[in-house]
Amino acid sequence: MQKNPQKDQTLGWEALDRISLGIARGLEYLHRGCNTRILHFDIKPHNILLDENFSPKISDFGLAKICDRKESIVSMLDARGTAGYIAPEVFCRNFGGVSHKSDVYSYGMVLSDMVGGRRNINAEAENTSEIYFPHWIYKRLELDEELGLQSIMNEEDKVRARKMIIVSLWCIQTDPSNRPAIRQVIEMLEGSVDSLEMPPKPYLSSPPKVSA
Repeated sequence: MQKNPQKDQTLGWEALDRISLGIARGLEYLHRGCNTRILHFDIKPHNILLDENFSPKISDFGLAKICDRKESIVSMLDARGTAGYIAPEVFCRNFGGVSHKSDVYSYGMVLSDMVGGRRNINAEAENTSEIYFPHWIYKRLELDEELGLQSIMNEEDKVRARKMIIVSLWCIQTDPSNRPAIRQVIEMLEGSVDSLEMPPKPYLSSPPKVSA
């Protein structure tokens, strides 16, 4: 996530909440606000620009694909995206069809990065500093444990963090049909955390090494 170096600072949970909602609204515009649907296919922190007010802008449309808004499944000849953020169906059709839900998966991984404060890496790692974050945080939610995240200062921070985690886990469901559309993501982020159901445990594994 790129930002002005003069404004470089640790972002609080209120700012992260606002940024996550801003990115989701940007994706909704691409998916629903244009005459034709634009699928980005490379949603990752490096392609989210923050202005001086930390308002996010989605950038780099080099891998984007334009399709009819009525199309639910997109035809693709080759995989596109960045390792760690690419949806499973993009590199293997056995997981389902490629669609706007593929961007939702990438958004979920970005949201997970924001919550964890680090890049999601090896799911098989034994070293705790390399544990795949979604796997680690899902278990904490499942056991109703403290989230163990840095910079949580009060109950409001805890609520924001919990909401972002649950939304991110819904977004990275392996089966695209289990993921919410980006419009539903916005509703979840704007709603109460108490109204959110715990998502099924996603198929958690190390992301494949796919080059753009």
